[in-house]
Formats: sequence, structure tokens, C-alpha cells
Amino acid sequence: MAASLPIRFRGLSAILLALALTAVGVRTYLQSDGDRLLGTGAGPGTIVYIKPKTGVQEIAQTLREAGIIQSRWAFLALAYLQGSLTRLQAGEYEFSPGMSLLEILRKLEAGRVITHQVAIPEGFTAQDIARLLAGERLVDAERFMALAKDPQLVESLAVPGDTLEGYLFPDTYRLTRGMGEEEILRIMVARFHQALPKDFDLQAERLGLDAHSVVTLASLIEKEAKLDRERPLVAAVFHNRLRRNMPLQSDPTAVYGAPGPRRRITSLDLRRKTPYNTYLKAGLPPGPIANPGLASLLAALNPARVSFLYFVAKNDGSHFFSRTLEQHAQAVRKYQARNEASGNSGS
Repeated sequence: MAASLPIRFRGLSAILLALALTAVGVRTYLQSDGDRLLGTGAGPGTIVYIKPKTGVQEIAQTLREAGIIQSRWAFLALAYLQGSLTRLQAGEYEFSPGMSLLEILRKLEAGRVITHQVAIPEGFTAQDIARLLAGERLVDAERFMALAKDPQLVESLAVPGDTLEGYLFPDTYRLTRGMGEEEILRIMVARFHQALPKDFDLQAERLGLDAHSVVTLASLIEKEAKLDRERPLVAAVFHNRLRRNMPLQSDPTAVYGAPGPRRRITSLDLRRKTPYNTYLKAGLPPGPIANPGLASLLAALNPARVSFLYFVAKNDGSHFFSRTLEQHAQAVRKYQARNEASGNSGS
């Protein structure tokens, strides 16, 4: 006959069994009826942002303050029993009414965060993008701009200019809060490189330009042309002027970097002394003045075979193109009646 366990061991076994049964009971309760009682109540979906490196107790407090859970203790107990204490992910979450504690916990474990679909229009500057993303609470605008001008980041992304201006590709992005400014910048520059033709550098070389000059030229085309069919024509005007050593005289270059909201360009703007003003500086500006879309980039590589040297806006989104200064002056009088615009190539 087997020897019976000493009384003290039988007592310890009973205690351990009771604790195990209690834990199982608590876990079962929290996963079933209890979690429905202790989860969210009635009302609209609630959005909560959990910052990176937030501990589980602080997460529980945040959820409690937002009304997502009714009991911090119940949330922490279930997280412990589920082995989830170190698996909860940061990010922006939306919690629906009536979610159980287990559903809330699993959502945080899986990192099912809110995704923001953001469309970056062609022709936006880096500053425009910073404001747009800041409005969506996805970035800090000042930090975004500081990183866009950071020499180390620019170099690490294989961008030949001094800033990321021109290389933040206009597209629709699915972004999440908490990604960080640098990650978003890297995503946008990567999209730029993906969109380019594989022989982009070679095509630029055939035009007698380097890749950065083509991107810069494309940014001027983007700011001047509203219609896709006119982009190759605008490109032709700029290429023809460059070959003749004529100033490009593109109005948008005169106001690049100007503080304040956008407004009508004046003759005073055209005399504004900046390195980008192509009324005062010969050739291309030192870098892009906006972020061009693919249509403008391709137009810069494939200008129309025409001899136009001038264009003027017709105030309907299109332009009138001219070969001579006399023709251009007539067009200016007809379409804009701006005497000071005679000889200008831009709109």
C-alpha cells in the first residue's frame, strides 16, 4: 500500500487546487458574463490614443477615464490571466459600444488601430503636406519640416537635394497615428522612387540634365499646368528657354517659401530676392518648389516638339502658347490685360 502524504502537504495541495480553481473561475467569468458587464456601455464609438511605451496600468487607466472599461482591476486581472500584460500595442483605437473586456484586450493585442486615408494632391509643398497631416493629428508640423530638411535623413533616403521637397510623392496613403514623422517621410520618398521609370536617370542624361534638375523642372510644370494635355507644352517652353539661356520667368518660383496664405501673385512678388526666383536668377532654381506628380515628371522627360517660348493663363485652367514676344504680348492683353506681364512665361 502506498504511503499517504503528510498532512501539511495535503493541506498545501488543497490550497493550490483552490487557487487554481479560483483563477479558472475568475478567468471564465471575465471572459463570459463578467466581461460584458465590465466592458463598454451604451453610447457612440469612442476613440482612444495610446502612446508608445505606455505600460499596462496606464493603458487601463486611460481606458477607464474614457469610459471604455468600468473596472481597471478586471481589465488588469484578465490581461494577467491571458498572458497579455506585455503584448498590448500602442496606437489609435476605436471601441464600439458593448465590447467585452476580452474583445477590448484582443483588439489591443492585435494592434487593430484606426487607419487614416490621406490624399496628398499634386503640387503640394512640404509645408502644405505638414499642415495637412497635422490637421489629421498624424504629425507635428514643425518636426515634420525639421526632418524634411535634416541633412542626414535626406542623404539616407538617396535624395540629391538639400531637402525632401520634390520627393514626397503625391498619392493616397493609409497612415496610422503614432507612426511618427520620419516613418511617414520615408514612406512618401519610397513611393516616389517606386513611381519613377527605371531608366529615369538615363532619360534625364539624354536631355543634358541630372535627375535632380528634372525633378526641379517637373515641380515648375506642376505649379504652372492644370491640364494634363498641356504639361508637355509647358515643359517644352522651359526646355526651349533653357537651351537659349533665357530666364524661365515662372511666377510660382517667385513666391516659393513666402510666408502667409496663398494669394494672387503681384509684380512686387516677381522682384522678390530669393534663390528660387527665376525672374532674377538664370536657369533652374536650386531645387523643387513643390512635389510633382507622375504626369509632370514624365512631361519634364518628354517635352512636346514645339518651338513655343511663352505661355499665358486664359483664366479657365488652360494656357495660350506663343513663339514670339509680340504674340505673347497680344495674348497677355487679351487674356489678362496685365501690362507688367509682357515677356513673362508663367501664368
